[in-house]
Amino acid sequence: MNRNVIEARDLQKRYGEIKAVDGLSFSIRHGEIFGFLGPNGAGKTTTISMLSCLTEPDGGAATVAGFDVTEAANEVKRRIGLVPQDLALYPTLSGRDNLSYFGRIYGLRGNALRQRINQVLKTVELADRANSPVQSYSGGMKRRLNIAAGLLHQPEVLFLDEPTVGVDPQSRNAIFEHVERLRDEGVTVIYTTHYMEEAERLCDRVAIIDAGRIIALDVPHKLIADLGQGIIHLGVTGQIAGEILTRIRALPEIREASQVDGKIEVETIDPQRTLIHLLEALDQANTKVTSLEILEPNLETVFLHLTGRQLRE
Repeated sequence: MNRNVIEARDLQKRYGEIKAVDGLSFSIRHGEIFGFLGPNGAGKTTTISMLSCLTEPDGGAATVAGFDVTEAANEVKRRIGLVPQDLALYPTLSGRDNLSYFGRIYGLRGNALRQRINQVLKTVELADRANSPVQSYSGGMKRRLNIAAGLLHQPEVLFLDEPTVGVDPQSRNAIFEHVERLRDEGVTVIYTTHYMEEAERLCDRVAIIDAGRIIALDVPHKLIADLGQGIIHLGVTGQIAGEILTRIRALPEIREASQVDGKIEVETIDPQRTLIHLLEALDQANTKVTSLEILEPNLETVFLHLTGRQLRE
C-alpha cells in the first residue's frame, strides 16, 4: 500500500515574533518511518504537536488518516499514538499500572485492556518487570514503557519525539529494533531526532529541518549521494582571491568550490585524490594552508553543507 497517511501544506506556527514552523509542506506514506532530522529548536516538536492536535496551526493545513487536524481533531487522536520527549509516567506505580491508567484513557476496559497490556509489554520486552515500580527502571526501560503507552490502542500512526534521549547504547538499539518491527507490522512512524546516525539507520525518508523550514527531503542515501563523496574545508593565509577558486573549480573530481566563513569549501567525488591536487594548486598560487578538515559523506555533512552549521550546535 502506497497511500499517503499524512499530508501537510504550508504548515505554520508562531510564538510571538518567532516562526517555529515556517511553511512546511510534505506527505508521509502509509507504513514508512519518516524522520525529521534537525538541531534542537528547529521546529520538529512543534510540527508533530500540530499533527497530533496538541496545538493548532496558525496557517496552512494538515490531514492525518484523511482527517483535518483542526476540524476533526478527535478523529485524528483516535488513530495516532504520541510518545513525547518528556517521560509521561507515574514513578510510584508499576509499569502494568501505568499502562492500565493510559489504556482507560484510550477507552480500553476489562479483558481487552489486560490482553493489550500484556501484548505491548512483550513488544517492548518489559514483561518480566511489569509489576516493578517505574522509579526502579533504568532510563532506557522508562523510554520503552513510554512507547508501550503510545501503542496500547493500536494506532495507525505513531509519533516518536526524540525517543532515545538519555538512554544507554543497549537500550537505544532495543528501541531501534522495536521501531523497525512496528514498521514491518504496518504502523506509520514519524521519528524526530538530532542524531544523524539514527535517521540513517531507521528512516525510509528524511526531512532535514532547520529554523522551521524543510531544507531537504529524500531517501537518506539519495541525500548523501547528491552531496558527492565528501567535503574538504581548507583554511588559508590571506584573502581568498577569486582566481584561486577558479583554479580549484577546474581541478579533476571537483563538483564545486566556494568561500564559507573565511575558508575554502570544496565538494568532491574523491576527497583523497582531490586533496593532492588542491595542495599542489595552492602551492603554485603561493597560498599556505593553515587548517584542513575532510568531512566524509553522511547526513550531518549534508546538514552542514546546507546550513553552514553543525547538526548538534
